[in-house]
Amino acid sequence: MSADTILVTGSAGRVGSKTARRLLESGRKVTGFDLRASGIEHPAYREVLGGFDDRAAAAEAVRDAGAVLHLGAFMSWLPADGDKLFRANVEGTRVLLEEAARVKPRRFVFASSGEVYPENVPDYLPLDEDHPLKPRSTYGVTKLLGEELVRFFERSAGMPATILRFSHTQDAAELLDPASFFSGPRFFLRPKIRQQEGFGNAAAVEVLRQADDGGEALVLSRNEAGRPFRMHITDTRDMVEGILLALDHEGAAGRSYNLGATEPVDFAAALPRMAELTKLPLKTIDLPGGGVFYETSNAKIRRELGYEPRWTFDRMIDEAVQARAKRAS
Repeated sequence: MSADTILVTGSAGRVGSKTARRLLESGRKVTGFDLRASGIEHPAYREVLGGFDDRAAAAEAVRDAGAVLHLGAFMSWLPADGDKLFRANVEGTRVLLEEAARVKPRRFVFASSGEVYPENVPDYLPLDEDHPLKPRSTYGVTKLLGEELVRFFERSAGMPATILRFSHTQDAAELLDPASFFSGPRFFLRPKIRQQEGFGNAAAVEVLRQADDGGEALVLSRNEAGRPFRMHITDTRDMVEGILLALDHEGAAGRSYNLGATEPVDFAAALPRMAELTKLPLKTIDLPGGGVFYETSNAKIRRELGYEPRWTFDRMIDEAVQARAKRAS
């Protein structure tokens, strides 16, 4: 195992902070780079605060970096956030790559996204790494442009790179927290109403409000034809394992992988179980549009790097129930 310093961007985030801690626990030296402080205190850890497009901060962050894990990004699906998305995810990635090329790290790992695929209107399922890249969100476009930048610098600067197309990622404890940025609007009625209001989806808001009787409730989301939502949700701990494999596995250089859970989450099975365990009412709601329905294959990273996710969604739900009970006590 290399003794070099590992730069982790997004070190204050869900995935980045846990990756940094795992590296430190294994005896590695880590530099964190984010807009916010991570709260990590360790003698082998230093931190640089700033935006990825801040050249001075990026230059300081890559100093002495033997490898770079570019895990940080700005995530939003609001139309008003387009400028922020391109500044952080495209311009920020370009600046970081330029500065990294000066120190020539042995590996540059880039956290892309499954949104580089047309997830809900695929050419075929499951989505694998050979599927055409046709993003349908601004966030997905910025991650695809980031991938192109990474491959350009790999060719032009001789910087071996691995691209990881992230599944949707959650801490298990968040799943049953209505205040969670992701799980709140995905599984709970009132946060979902607020989310759809922010998106300007008036038709969806109207349908959701009709189901609101004033109490907390879970939502089984289906599309307008009654098909339950289906998507991948991966535990953060499994994502960290895949990132560490991409960092150190010799065969990962020059490769792109889907990183995530092996099986997608079927909302028709998961939501009744969540309702049973929490004793919350469950509202089944048919939302306008085609809805969320896709499956992504992780066969390539399992075959080539030996990746094996351990946290099934049922295990995540069990942990989420314990976390919810603890918050209520």
